[in-house]
Amino acid sequence: MEGRRPSPCADPRPAPTEEHAISTPRAPKDPRAPRTPRVPRTGRAPRTGGAPRPAHHAGRRAALRALAVSVLCAVLGAGTPALARTAALDDAGKTVAYRGHTFTVPAGWPVVDLARNPTACVRFDRHAVYLGDAGGQQDCPARVTGRTEALWLRPATAVKAAVTENPTAREFRATAPSEGIAVTAPYGTDRATAQRVLRSAGLPVAAARTEPPLTTPAAPALPADATAHQGKGFDTCAAPGQGAMDAWRTDSPYGAVGVYIGGVNRGCAQPNLTADWVRTQYTKGWRFLPLYVGPQPTAGAGSCADDCAAIQDPAPQGRAAAEDAVAQAGALGLGKGSVLYNDLEQYTPGAALTARVLGYLAAWTGRLHELGYRSGAYGSVSSLVADLVDNAATTTLPDVIHFAHWNDEAALTDPVLPAALWADHQRVHQYAGDRTETYGGARISVDRDLLDVAAQAP
Repeated sequence: MEGRRPSPCADPRPAPTEEHAISTPRAPKDPRAPRTPRVPRTGRAPRTGGAPRPAHHAGRRAALRALAVSVLCAVLGAGTPALARTAALDDAGKTVAYRGHTFTVPAGWPVVDLARNPTACVRFDRHAVYLGDAGGQQDCPARVTGRTEALWLRPATAVKAAVTENPTAREFRATAPSEGIAVTAPYGTDRATAQRVLRSAGLPVAAARTEPPLTTPAAPALPADATAHQGKGFDTCAAPGQGAMDAWRTDSPYGAVGVYIGGVNRGCAQPNLTADWVRTQYTKGWRFLPLYVGPQPTAGAGSCADDCAAIQDPAPQGRAAAEDAVAQAGALGLGKGSVLYNDLEQYTPGAALTARVLGYLAAWTGRLHELGYRSGAYGSVSSLVADLVDNAATTTLPDVIHFAHWNDEAALTDPVLPAALWADHQRVHQYAGDRTETYGGARISVDRDLLDVAAQAP
């Protein structure tokens, strides 16, 4: 209700449950559709009326209020799980205690207890604190794009406090001893807030180690056909749990799964996406569509909510994205010869913007080729695909095109695509989006794809 102040002992927003997510899911949006102009928000009118209150009355009331708050917090705290207890700190922050460690976070961040809400989606496009291991079947939208400051704390074996940073993905990772926790702290434009949150728990942020992307240990590589498939597939924001994958392998029409392997604008955490998970799916017959959500054409491109990191320096950013994508793919067992798809959301083509996008994608493709991988690109037929076709003679084309046109037609042709381009098993069509489907009792929100991608010749 407008004008009602939140409790000082609890988060001002309710923790998500299966019925109440952190934010209201966006309505499905055709990637071809033009963007609707945003209407600026209007501020609230200042409060008026009432005479100023005497200072000594205000001080007395503040003291009484503080006493009442302390009693109230003590009462409420008695019924709150120790691992997820929070307390008001001041107007700017609150403390969150987890497994013997205490973090100070902004007061407006909701705290999500994943043990109580096992289907809650761990998202990094919204401010939040997540406590515990994510459930095997998160209830995530099909697509979440963007990155902001958040915190995810979960149990882990740790012998010392350590912090690493991936500046390309804008993410801190940390470990802490005592009962042992693993910390993931993504950030958007406010790196300093992520640092303060980690520092508040005594983690050595000042000594954070920046690892070159290509030093990530690689898992044993899967066979070369891991990213090759002819037939239907789906992509979804968070890699599903094993039960859902098994149910869908048996009952669904799909044989390929799109997984978001990294990128500064990847919005969903990926607790299931490990090398073991990828190898298990491969042995069960699944093939992969690895998607990397790097810098976007604009902050508000496609499904971004004006909070996406944008392309500003095309060539260096394209090369850095390719190196990070190879590191993430290699750690999952997707080796040389695999196709890695750069996700570029819908935008309005124009001279300067088109040049930035094509320059970024050309650098991405060139660096992937140097590293032994094949280049894929995802985009709308009304933006990226149109720009690539119009400039085919002067730009470096990706090896495989993943074109979005939500026309509900499972076909690999489109009026925008010339027959001569990407003609040799080099096409994926995302033909429907934001569809919730259930197979074998497992419910997942997906985008639907049709693939015709061959393995790289030896």
